[in-house]
Amino acid sequence: MKYPAIYNYRVFSLREVIPVKALEEKIVNEGEVFPGNILKVGSFLNQQIDTEFMTKMGEEGARLFKDAGITKVLTVEASGIAIAFAVAQQLHVPMVFAKKHGALNVSGDIYKASVYSFTHQKTFDIVVSKDYIKPDDVVLVCDDFLAKGNALNGLIHIVDDANAKLAGALIAIEKGFQGGGDLLREEGIRVESLAIIDSMEDGKLVFRS
Repeated sequence: MKYPAIYNYRVFSLREVIPVKALEEKIVNEGEVFPGNILKVGSFLNQQIDTEFMTKMGEEGARLFKDAGITKVLTVEASGIAIAFAVAQQLHVPMVFAKKHGALNVSGDIYKASVYSFTHQKTFDIVVSKDYIKPDDVVLVCDDFLAKGNALNGLIHIVDDANAKLAGALIAIEKGFQGGGDLLREEGIRVESLAIIDSMEDGKLVFRS
């Protein structure tokens, strides 16, 4: 599905720069870069959670989409849950997460999408009960990382299947050099990333300005 063109690139206001730069500094100070363009930020984002900092990220994400009329925030288990919860809490709307591997404890009719994981080198199904995404919903999809865009495309597929409206995508960290975010922007999807890394060569992080 094509979407109307909205915001191809971030335009930073003074209020935005402060939390964005704080995230970049946290990535540099606490993150670890491994071969294969793997960035580990488990100390604060997706295993151990820095709750106060996550709340600030949620505030920024909610501010970016405060006028979009969002009624649900949708993510995929498990690493996306923390940032999605933080954003949903600030927007005062429910957070829904897609379960992986076609979980048997998701009852009734479901929406399903197949997602290829480069990390695990395999394809898995993500599912959401039709009880939780309705045609009158305005959905913000949210995740901790965006690289090739496979997980995000799976979530967008679920929103489309539900005939709901896609408000856009909120990402904590985007690996800009892997192109997934820019491909989505070219389709007219609003993608807002709190930090965009354009290069990780030789363990040196270069952020998009």
